[in-house]
Amino acid sequence: MVKKTNKIAKIDCDKRPSLMEPLVLSSNSRYRQELSELVFDLTKKSAGFRRSLPIGVMNALAQLVRAMNCYYSNLIEGHDTHPIDIERALHGDYSKDKNKRDLQLEAKAHIFVQRWLDEGGLRGKVYTRAGILEIHKLFCESLPDDLLFVEDPKSHKKVKVIPGEFRNRDVAIGNHVAISPGALPRFLAKFEDVYSGRGAAETILAVAAAHHRLLWIHPFLDGNGRVARLMSHAVMLEKLDTGGVWSVARGLARRDNDYKRLLIACDQGRKNNLDGRGNLSEEALASFTRFFLEVCIDQVEFMENLIEPNRLRKRILFWTEEEINAGTLPQHSQVVLESILFRGELPRGDVAELIGVGDRQGRRIVASLIEKGVLVSEDMRSPLRLSFPATLASRWMPGLFPDKQI
Repeated sequence: MVKKTNKIAKIDCDKRPSLMEPLVLSSNSRYRQELSELVFDLTKKSAGFRRSLPIGVMNALAQLVRAMNCYYSNLIEGHDTHPIDIERALHGDYSKDKNKRDLQLEAKAHIFVQRWLDEGGLRGKVYTRAGILEIHKLFCESLPDDLLFVEDPKSHKKVKVIPGEFRNRDVAIGNHVAISPGALPRFLAKFEDVYSGRGAAETILAVAAAHHRLLWIHPFLDGNGRVARLMSHAVMLEKLDTGGVWSVARGLARRDNDYKRLLIACDQGRKNNLDGRGNLSEEALASFTRFFLEVCIDQVEFMENLIEPNRLRKRILFWTEEEINAGTLPQHSQVVLESILFRGELPRGDVAELIGVGDRQGRRIVASLIEKGVLVSEDMRSPLRLSFPATLASRWMPGLFPDKQI
């Protein structure tokens, strides 16, 4: 739990950025070979998974992953907003309960930022001071006022969080006292210098280190954990070209205790002469790096198994058959969905010919599938694409996130 002091301290009380070294594993680190093999494995698996997806399925999956990433990132912060409620918020359907509505707005803000990242909004400058500020600004400026305050534990006064502005107060996170506000520019300049401009493999090897060191610097009064996870997502997106079809957030949330325990361990100083040459423990940094990379690999494998074409096809077509038998979808709906699963997208004008019916019947089938939320199209002339609505995730994508009674 983050504790905020009520003392405004703009002066620079800290010495050099070497306080947060090692920022990366040294070239002769005894951990480097093992961790480099994990980077190679992750790179190979991520590339193979993306290549296996038709473009239409990939785009639909990336949209669902945004909701998934948002849900699990919120869960790490202690906010439980189910993807169905998140999806409702995206359509302007908010809860009448103020607290739930605020959390829906928080989720909507998160998805807005992740979509911006997925579309290349921060490409080439993820680890820059400007990039980190932009993530925080875009997220926080969309939050309701009640979520833009933190309570000082001593005075119990509310302190406003300013979107896109660094803190001007001292903070302590557990036993770790973060650097003084005046030192932030210097430490973030070192952060940017070390982590930006590295090659793909070296960047992925250092992604966990950057994740922790940003939290160690703790540049904002609130929102640091979310910024760090969005930052790490953006780095993976850029350096592994993930297409946004998997995310580490689900794995971190499912192993939340390990995640937080290993982060805390990285705050500790060097143990002995065998523990690197920096101020902080290299062994702890290597353990967190191993954990982070293994979680990434686990999430790629999970998504790959979930989206395996034959399994996904069977789940979707079984659901479609049930809907047809129940009279909630017209006959031949499964033919349209199967075609889009295979091809990625389908021109509207091809539907009638594909299923051997008249244009009017073809339009009725398309309208029914769009109403169910399983097909989308930008406009009446654009091709039809698959969608993964959160309400059907338990049927189409079992295990992606918990079921919800609706």
